[in-house]
Amino acid sequence: MKRAIVNALWAVTLAALAAAPCSGQNAQEVLSKMIDAMGGRKALQAVKDTTISGSIEVARYGLTASLTMYQKGPDKLRMDIDVMGMIISQGFDGTKGWFTDPQAGSTQEMPEAQSRELARQALGNAALLDPGKFGISVALKPRIELDGREHLALEQTWADGHTITSFIDPVTYLPARTRTRAIGQAGVEVDSETFLSDYRKVGSIVAAHSIRNLQDGVEAMRLTISKVVVNSNLDDSLFAMR
Repeated sequence: MKRAIVNALWAVTLAALAAAPCSGQNAQEVLSKMIDAMGGRKALQAVKDTTISGSIEVARYGLTASLTMYQKGPDKLRMDIDVMGMIISQGFDGTKGWFTDPQAGSTQEMPEAQSRELARQALGNAALLDPGKFGISVALKPRIELDGREHLALEQTWADGHTITSFIDPVTYLPARTRTRAIGQAGVEVDSETFLSDYRKVGSIVAAHSIRNLQDGVEAMRLTISKVVVNSNLDDSLFAMR
């Protein structure tokens, strides 16, 4: 039972983070305004690595866990979750995804579909600032009404055909919501919708501190970010599979 809950926790966390926008009136103008709203191109380019700390709530299990996520440009990611007395880790080392199995006491390569999701997330600001470099196309779609207000819809399409649609507040130009397909708790694809709010300034950049994820219309998790640290000179070995 404990392992099943841990697997579900990882699935909802990965789905939510994979939906976080990395994108690009026309599409390039919206993309540029979003970059400006998040601190500006120069400030985002100056971010070489990020450490995010927070807590995750999974209502269906009555479960709360702590999360620490590390990202280092251009393509490395690691997440550590402290839950039920266990620390579960997974990451992307720039080439492959991996995860720890605390019950077996081993580290294993991640299934391909989950590895691709981590690879997308691992790009971080690089995909936002230069999507074409990574084979990502960005298109502006018809506006959509959310919470009584029209929002801009920016669709991001990756080289493998995966799409993420970001709904942008037309006043602040910050992403308010994203929609995509993601790997769910049962290991199959689900409709994933992520709500981003409580934007705060962190040095020269702006980041959401509250993230809520729904899978197939049912709330999967809430992530509350308590601390964001940039440029702490993270070592590449942190992201390596051991």
